[in-house]
Amino acid sequence: MTSPVRALWDAPAASPPPPRRVWRDWVLVAVIPVLALVEAAVRPDVPWRWLWAVVLIALAPTLLWRRIRPLSMLAIAFAVGTIVGLVVAGESQLFTTAYFLVLVYAVMRWGTGRAMLAGGALVIAGTLLSPQLGTTTVSDIIGGIAVVVMTSTLGIAFRWRAGARARELDRARLLEREQVARDLHDTVAHHVSAIAIQAQAGTAVAATDPEAAAQVLRVIEGEASRTLDEMRSMVRVLRRADAAELAPTPGIADLRRLAQPGSARPEPAQPGSARPEPAQPGSAQPDAGGPAVEVHVEGDGDALPPMVAAAVFRIAQEAVTNARRHARDATRIEVRVQVDATGVRLHVRDDGVPAASAAPGFGITGMVERAALLGGTCEAGPVPAGEGGGWAVTAVLPRAGWAA
Repeated sequence: MTSPVRALWDAPAASPPPPRRVWRDWVLVAVIPVLALVEAAVRPDVPWRWLWAVVLIALAPTLLWRRIRPLSMLAIAFAVGTIVGLVVAGESQLFTTAYFLVLVYAVMRWGTGRAMLAGGALVIAGTLLSPQLGTTTVSDIIGGIAVVVMTSTLGIAFRWRAGARARELDRARLLEREQVARDLHDTVAHHVSAIAIQAQAGTAVAATDPEAAAQVLRVIEGEASRTLDEMRSMVRVLRRADAAELAPTPGIADLRRLAQPGSARPEPAQPGSARPEPAQPGSAQPDAGGPAVEVHVEGDGDALPPMVAAAVFRIAQEAVTNARRHARDATRIEVRVQVDATGVRLHVRDDGVPAASAAPGFGITGMVERAALLGGTCEAGPVPAGEGGGWAVTAVLPRAGWAA
């Protein structure tokens, strides 16, 4: 077989799957017998009209199974019609016979690829056999083929449209899941990481400095409250709650929330110099045990579109979270945002020792995806020792990417 025919032969049934029965099916099955009897009564010129009316009435229930067994129902209808036609030496001339086209449509709309090919062969065979059953002319055959082709085309067109819509819905669900995954990682994971860091610091200072431990507990309480707020906002979005209740989208101004003092404020290490010793537990500040975070914004950040500003904030938030979680002996994290006529450049760098494994996780993947959605790039990696060491995340969002 050629490739297109083989592909059609192996094609599965239509997706999404059809409903088994709907109320219209029962209406159709109830109306067809009435139409067959009325037509037989008003058309005395039709040969064997009452016999054909009985046959059409008997075959009407095939419409109830046309979606789940389309080829079988079509084969039954054509087989019975052909046998009766051979017996009476003529085809049915009742207009009600047109409901057979519904079975042809069902095969093309719902059947597998093999059912479609077999159904097409069956219809072609019936059309070629029709001249043997009566006085069918060439024009009648051409007209019949045109009607069948049109019906089959409609079935295939609706099948393709439904499949395309299902694929589009699947793609939308996938994008939604990716967005939720990014938001979970960039927001909730950020606060949970802060809670874990504060808990470790609190454990270290609890025995020697109860006041510092109490301060750590207050910070943990604040982070937990923000985590709950983030979770409630995401749940409201997923449940399509009132949009007025949703928190505003974070922007450049919110970067200031990332700035916080560390356990100590030493000068950053110079290339070739010894790394400063980490602060002792007893010197814990409100953010005990973590490096200081400095935020610098250059340019008019308020002029950025909300979508771009939110992406910059989320990338910076994730970069800071990664630095606080993974950078050993880090004392300082610098967040620098530059906004100019060409776009936005975000640079987040720490002075710690990068983790041994450089395999990208969900955080780096999320940052890269956020930048790519706006036509930008995001790179993360260790800084050479000759340039001061540490780990850096650089995101560039060109104005052409979000203005297109």
